[in-house]
Amino acid sequence: MSTDFNPQFSKIGEILIHQEKISESQLNQALAEQKNTQGKLGQTLIEMDAIREEVVTSAFALQMGYKVADNFILLEADPNIASMIPEDFARSNRVLAVNKNESSIVVAMEDPEDLITVDAIKRLTNLDPDILVSGTTLMEKALDKVYGEIQKTAEVSETIESITVISGDEGSQEKVDLSPEKASAEDAPIVKLVNLILIESIKERATDIHIEPMEKQIYIRIRIDGVLQTIMTPPITSLSGLVTRIKILSNLNIAEKRLPQDGRFSINSPGKDLDVRVSILPTIYGEKIVMRLLDKTGFDINLKSLGFPQQNLGIFKKIINQPYGMVVVSGPTGSGKSTSLYAALKEIKSDRTNITTVEDPVEYQLDGINQVQVFEDIGLTFGSTLRSVLRQDPDILLIGEIRDGETADIAVKFALTGHLVFSTVHANDAPGTITRLLDIGIAPFLVGSCLNLVMAQRLVRRICLNCKENYTPSREELDLVGLDPGKVKGDLFQGKGCADCRNTGYKGRLAIFEMIPMARELRKLVFDSANEDDIRESALKNGMITLREAGLSRVLEGITTVEEIVRSTVEDL
Repeated sequence: MSTDFNPQFSKIGEILIHQEKISESQLNQALAEQKNTQGKLGQTLIEMDAIREEVVTSAFALQMGYKVADNFILLEADPNIASMIPEDFARSNRVLAVNKNESSIVVAMEDPEDLITVDAIKRLTNLDPDILVSGTTLMEKALDKVYGEIQKTAEVSETIESITVISGDEGSQEKVDLSPEKASAEDAPIVKLVNLILIESIKERATDIHIEPMEKQIYIRIRIDGVLQTIMTPPITSLSGLVTRIKILSNLNIAEKRLPQDGRFSINSPGKDLDVRVSILPTIYGEKIVMRLLDKTGFDINLKSLGFPQQNLGIFKKIINQPYGMVVVSGPTGSGKSTSLYAALKEIKSDRTNITTVEDPVEYQLDGINQVQVFEDIGLTFGSTLRSVLRQDPDILLIGEIRDGETADIAVKFALTGHLVFSTVHANDAPGTITRLLDIGIAPFLVGSCLNLVMAQRLVRRICLNCKENYTPSREELDLVGLDPGKVKGDLFQGKGCADCRNTGYKGRLAIFEMIPMARELRKLVFDSANEDDIRESALKNGMITLREAGLSRVLEGITTVEEIVRSTVEDL
């Protein structure tokens, strides 16, 4: 910028031309458009795609003689300082407090010329405002993030005293008070940290907590809607206290640091009862902890809310109401297999049927259903339990997982002797599920005779309804998933990120399904020990919709995104 050019005595358009950010013709076009819209020149240039918002913000700051508030300053603002300005005032006047000292407070504003707001900030904080300039989009994201954190902190403070933890297994139901007042002075910070981790995880609907030691710090991540997100990074010096505290809650050996250990404890908090399964694994930097959170308070999911397309829902309902046979659901860990089977049991349970489940662990407690928890340590295995269940006159049986030949053999015999059997298998897709059953050691003629339905499923994240927006997909994006542009009528949707969804753009999940009803042709292929490719080809001829196709249909309906389908499914070959 030349020495004779003074931006504080220039117009925004002149500054941008001097910086070679726009041309004279672009400025003239924007001025003509501005006469029609009566908007600000900078916003008009942004809407014309002539310039980015941050460039306009920088030029405006030069004109006003202020510094620019960048992403880091705003998005990492201290919530304690931001809370000095009430949220309603901050949102109404587009301001955010980001720092302070004894005499002044640093405040980001969209309009530093708003002297009434500047004066109100001085009265609210009793400090002199030091102004930074922010763009509209960045300010909106920062307000959502920072005040969202303030709200969560307040909720944690209110809830932290009401949490009760019960340590150990069913045989040892000792209540442990986690409040800092009940701990010794040296243990109190660790007790509070464990409490914060648990409460934050419950508030965010997390299914797993990962405490991962690294060289200099600990990464504490929680799995929300199937994706891990970091919530805090305490120093590595706190690892020993964290591990010891969780081992005490889980009735584990605090002296043993070289071997893996598994334990459990329960949480009773307002509105939720959780069973926490603890796994501890030695790593090169210390012991890593994974805690799985299982909600025991009730099961409020039904077949419709799972996300079945109408055609698939009709097929599924018809098959689960058959008097005997076998229904197998496959997918990786955490894909919602058990949830789908629980929803099926909820649909068909009645006073006329005896339903029994054998599980490890029992993930939900269902009224009117007999649920058995397997305990391998005392000899209560799947095999021994299933043999005992046969003498209990069951009509319907749910086996948590077919994991070996013994379990598979018993499940098949149940299905062939007049019982309806539900179970899960770890497999990648529906055709692979059939070959997986054969690999376990079940004879082909038994698999072909007992199977009624094979279904693979995945969970995909829903677009957050609070920040959902439409956009026009690029040709590259459509090609990535093999989506024909002719099938895309109008725009697709995505979440831009907000405090409600932790700036991910997603909130909640739904299932997508790959379903194979066992038609006569398919049974013959199984009898003949056909390979997986032949089974897949026959299933496709009979109308099977693949996981990728099922996901893309949800994209076109505006429920999820292309990015999420790429993450959750593989390309159909």
